[in-house]
Amino acid sequence: MNTTHAISALSPKAVWTSFVALNAVPRPSKKEEKIRAFMIHFGESLGLETQTDTIGNVLIKKAASQGMEMAPVVCLQSHLDMVHQKNEGTVFDFETQGIDMQLHGDWVCAKGTTLGADNGLGVAAIMAVLQATDISHGPIEALFTIDEETGMTGAKELRPNWLQAKYLLNLDTEDDDEIAIGCAGGIDITAKASFQGAALAPPMVSYQLKLSGLQGGHSGMDIHKGFGNANLIANELLTSMCSRFEIQLQYIKGGSLRNAIPRESELIFALPKEQMASFEAYSAVQIHECIKNWSAAEPAISFEMKQTDAASLRALSQQDTKAICAQIKAVHNGVYTMSSTVPDLVETSNNLAKISLEDGLLQIECLCRSSVEKAKLDLAYTIKDCFDPAVYEVHLSGDYPGWEPRPEGVLLPLLKKNYENLFQESPRVVACHAGLECGLLGKPYPEMEMISFGPNIRGAHSPDEKVSVSSVQKFWMFFKSVLASLTH
Repeated sequence: MNTTHAISALSPKAVWTSFVALNAVPRPSKKEEKIRAFMIHFGESLGLETQTDTIGNVLIKKAASQGMEMAPVVCLQSHLDMVHQKNEGTVFDFETQGIDMQLHGDWVCAKGTTLGADNGLGVAAIMAVLQATDISHGPIEALFTIDEETGMTGAKELRPNWLQAKYLLNLDTEDDDEIAIGCAGGIDITAKASFQGAALAPPMVSYQLKLSGLQGGHSGMDIHKGFGNANLIANELLTSMCSRFEIQLQYIKGGSLRNAIPRESELIFALPKEQMASFEAYSAVQIHECIKNWSAAEPAISFEMKQTDAASLRALSQQDTKAICAQIKAVHNGVYTMSSTVPDLVETSNNLAKISLEDGLLQIECLCRSSVEKAKLDLAYTIKDCFDPAVYEVHLSGDYPGWEPRPEGVLLPLLKKNYENLFQESPRVVACHAGLECGLLGKPYPEMEMISFGPNIRGAHSPDEKVSVSSVQKFWMFFKSVLASLTH
């Protein structure tokens, strides 16, 4: 039995079969044409009313099961796109290939790439409900949004009066003992600068430094875990080297997505040939010390340093190189403040997500999050102000609101009761530091009550992403009980 068949045979079969079918279709953010066509065909093949809006969201409606006709309309919501991250050396095209899944004990993962359990398991569970003939539920509106991971475009453009649901169940959280009732908002920060460079000529030589093997992860859910940020670690090494040698920076490529903690970074820089021997000795010691310092938090951290032919790349001056190092160091990264009202919740953070330098053009990209709107904007402008306006052009964009908790409604007591009856323990009621779509979805539907839950997913937004088989079984049991209980 091959891996795909083995995963399709897992319980609950309807969910896993749907997940396998979903993962066979390419679905990177902003390129959801194929998965939208797949979902439209899926709804129409079941004979269900299937609609799309102008932005690309898909809505599939299903009538209530027998005996539940008087129940309120419930919206089941998940997003179609997935984060596309892969390990260095993994040959994979997210735009043309389906995910190569693997089964290891209780965990389903992917071979060298993100799995797409975020939010594919939510989509698959909704698909299973739409296909089912033996599940009790009221009238259903299944809403599949686009581009959640890189802008929440689908949620932002959701139009009023398209939905009639009284309640919305978002299936996009990653711990099966949690019920989420709120989340952080976010804003993108982009800084750009142009530097004069000169063609490299002897007796200068170039070196390539590559950092890899970091854990990475979700820039909201994992930001407090102390994982290494490849951009900062590489910059720290470069700063140290600049203090001893006549370094001229040529190239940077670090990180790939705003919502993923950067796992890899590549630098190319030049220095005088007569400094080679002492530089190689010094850098070897610095790299060794860096690995030792990060060994507990990042056991797989790895460096490769080698001389390279970079004559075609312009070299920045030593002064500009040092200034860039200092600027990167000045950008806050990680947790900024913890919540004063919710225990163990990160309130405000920033992810120094991407840095690129090529042909003298430098771009630095961040994602700032907070559950408090004022704190989000305060940190965003603090970061903006740390850039020299004479050198950098800084833009704030992609602003989206957090989701304000409404614990006094119908959904939270109902879900807590169902959870306690099923599992003989109380769930954790949380607000999360991720950017769930509920805050935006609620804008055109302010009276709609929302809540979020999901199975155990680990390493989301990284190639280490995996989902627990036993947790999906628990999630599915809970999901079905909630649908059957929403009678008023």
